Amino acid sequence: MYVSELMTTRLVTVGFDETLATVREIFHHANFHHLLVVDDGVLQGVVSDRDLLSALSPFIDSVVENARDLGTLGKRVHQIMSRKPVTLTAEATVADAIALLLANPISCIPIVDGSFRPIGIVSWRDVLRTDPRAA
Repeated sequence: MYVSELMTTRLVTVGFDETLATVREIFHHANFHHLLVVDDGVLQGVVSDRDLLSALSPFIDSVVENARDLGTLGKRVHQIMSRKPVTLTAEATVADAIALLLANPISCIPIVDGSFRPIGIVSWRDVLRTDPRAA
């Protein structure tokens, strides 16, 4: 089975200078866990919901929130993104994706074309949903 058969093609991308406030809003309103960071359409990195939670103050939206806490929302994507993401092409197999997920501390694999432009994404959740007999 190829990753093209299970990849999610509904991608949301952000640029280097997007604020974490914007990223927070995107995650809040969407049902996914990773944003791809692009520059001129070319993949540069990945931001996960975990990256965001680690970068934001835990006191945001609480009664003890202060200006410093709110200031973390002004950080930029390039400050927290994972650079040089591990990628695959659409022709890779699910076995290739499993090997990468096990060998690297990652939770998703961007799927790119020959120009390194993102065309999909495969997460460990996608892999777990596959029929093992088909992989």
